[in-house]
Amino acid sequence: MNKNKNNRKFQGLPSKDQVLEFIKTADGPAGKREIAKHFRLKGQEKIALKALLKDMAEEGLIDGRKSAYHRMGGLPKVTVLRIVEIDEGEPAAIPESWQPDDATPPPRLRVIEKKKQAALRVGDRILARTEEAGKGHIAHPMKKLPSQEGSMLGVIEIDMSGQAWLAPVDKKIRTSAKVSDRGQAEEGQLVLAEPAGRGRNSSVKVIEVLGDPLAPKSYSLIAIHKYGIPHTFPQEVLDEAAQAAKIPLSDDHREDLRDLPIVAIDPKDARDHDDAIWAESDGKGGFNALVAIADVSYYVRPGGKLDREARKRGNSVYFPDRVVPMLPEVLSADVCSLRQNEDRAAMACHLKINAKGQVTDWRFTRAIVRIHHNIPYEKAQEAIDGGDAPEYLRNLWDAWKLLAKARADRDPLDLDLPERRVVLNDQGKIEQIAVRERLDAHRVVEDFMIAANVAAAKALESKTQPVVYRVHEPPTREKLIALREYFDSIGKKLALGQVITPGLFNRMMKDVTDAGEKALVMEAVLRSQTQAYYGPANAGHFGLALGSYAHFTSPIRRYADLLVHRALVDGFGLEQPAPKGKIPDSSGLSDRDRSDLGKITDAISITERRAMEAERDTIDRYVAAWLSARVGEVFNTRITGVTSFGFFATIVGLGGDGLVPISTLGREYFRHDEGAQALIGTDSGTTYTMGDTLELRLGEANPLTGALKFELPDGDGGGQKVQPRGKRPDTKPRRDRQGKHQIGKRGRPGNVRHQGRKRK
Repeated sequence: MNKNKNNRKFQGLPSKDQVLEFIKTADGPAGKREIAKHFRLKGQEKIALKALLKDMAEEGLIDGRKSAYHRMGGLPKVTVLRIVEIDEGEPAAIPESWQPDDATPPPRLRVIEKKKQAALRVGDRILARTEEAGKGHIAHPMKKLPSQEGSMLGVIEIDMSGQAWLAPVDKKIRTSAKVSDRGQAEEGQLVLAEPAGRGRNSSVKVIEVLGDPLAPKSYSLIAIHKYGIPHTFPQEVLDEAAQAAKIPLSDDHREDLRDLPIVAIDPKDARDHDDAIWAESDGKGGFNALVAIADVSYYVRPGGKLDREARKRGNSVYFPDRVVPMLPEVLSADVCSLRQNEDRAAMACHLKINAKGQVTDWRFTRAIVRIHHNIPYEKAQEAIDGGDAPEYLRNLWDAWKLLAKARADRDPLDLDLPERRVVLNDQGKIEQIAVRERLDAHRVVEDFMIAANVAAAKALESKTQPVVYRVHEPPTREKLIALREYFDSIGKKLALGQVITPGLFNRMMKDVTDAGEKALVMEAVLRSQTQAYYGPANAGHFGLALGSYAHFTSPIRRYADLLVHRALVDGFGLEQPAPKGKIPDSSGLSDRDRSDLGKITDAISITERRAMEAERDTIDRYVAAWLSARVGEVFNTRITGVTSFGFFATIVGLGGDGLVPISTLGREYFRHDEGAQALIGTDSGTTYTMGDTLELRLGEANPLTGALKFELPDGDGGGQKVQPRGKRPDTKPRRDRQGKHQIGKRGRPGNVRHQGRKRK
């Protein structure tokens, strides 16, 4: 036997399980070089390892770069963390960048400080080495990083000694910061502050007073500052927008569509109108249709200050009380907006729809349109339901029925999840919070827009032009495994050997008859989905069951759509130079657009996610404000998440997630069954599991953070005995050896420490 081979610990290419085990247990970064060295691979084995790692990444087993892999959904061995809390001198941190999905919260790490290092404080950023410790993680700081947050938002509080403190408005941060200089700020005011001092003398100083934190528009203002959303336009951008708005609308080289009864169907409180639609019978069982979209590319030319500002913003951000537009209002709410009885520049998508609802042909032109009617969804629906709708509306509905038939054949993912709507009065105060009604009128517009978006993508492909695709990739294997485990826990089966399609999920949801369980299954399916993004490479749209998809229909509020319009200008020879002056001449794609498309799409994908988080945070604050007057009331709730420190519940029909701390469930020990997503009482067998409905009393509602806290109605934990839905694996109560759980000194739910080992 060859001596060298006999001395090797490993022979040949390792298995996927061996690679995963090494990545999990490695002391430092586990990159391709470290893996090859550990398994003593040489020559062709290293080439085979590269292919193996690529396969594992595509299967959703690992993530990261070739210099440092980690398990998919796990933490890199070395990463940047942000300190979010100092609890009895012990820092806690979360990853600064956490990508698995919006529904999975970032892991919380206990930070082990070095004695010679300066004390860490809330908001500090550190480069740290991470490691698993039991079911949690710990972090060893390597170095402190410069702060990326030049300012922080909070409310001024003054203690008995007269010392001012900055109370955070972010529910993830639980510790107030000492204020060394509060300027003109008074107690209770919302302020913008910046760090002052270092180490143990660290504090903050107020740089701007924003006013009453509970006043109208404060909730969206908090989100704007928290997420760093640009909300004021530089004067040079406003000047360029005003100049662009004066570009004359000539009918030269434009198709004149002003005689068509084109209608824009929008929310009744719409701030801008991107799109309008029209259809008429072709006499053969199909329809000729038109989707007219605001011709923003005619006014916003590449390379100018206006374009750079739009690119930086990426998209408009919509709050209940305001909109932060991508473009200045002279364009977004006036010149570009498709308003009734006014001539407007449009990009026209002409569609031919056959009797089966299939789009068989399309063409794109630049046009002049005169919108026949701006009509709210509700009014359009009333006209159709009342039987007295004008012909142009009836034609739209008839054409939509064909599109809907083709959509049903395609069988896209059907997640009918409720959307919360905040209704404000003229003074900006909350009048109502309700679930937004889903009408056929919404579906009509949606299906016309999808048809136009598909046509735009395929048209650009046919012209070999760059395409900004809207990509939604299929669920990763890791997420499918998690979904399968969840389905197993409720007595349903998901076989991973079959082809995973949206229709498969639809059939599983259709089989659930109980309304509460159905909502829960929908949420589980939603959590299994990947995050959609913009990119220059086509990977299809899984949710819509489409092979090619782009965003074309909202260039007033999305930069991705503006890029698609510019590519169409080039591909279909639709260039219209601007008059001589300071406005750039071309309205097509610039050389920079073409060369940096991947970089641009990455950036606008990030701004889109930022906008979604800011909008969601603001809705949470409005819900908490609405509920703050109802503290003490008992609500019908559904459990939406279970952890070792308690469970989360949401009010049925209203939303607003709140925590029920385990410390409020009584003196009994509750075992956390992670697989069954349940808390199980070891004495009584009382079980709280995800999806259960129960009555809870609202204990706290904080409008500043959007945080809610619930408690059991009897206050003792012995009242309601809630049994889990369906089949649960291993739900027999087990007692640990001491049979107790201990609450930390402050009694916080996050300080629950389970003592001893559980019996097997």
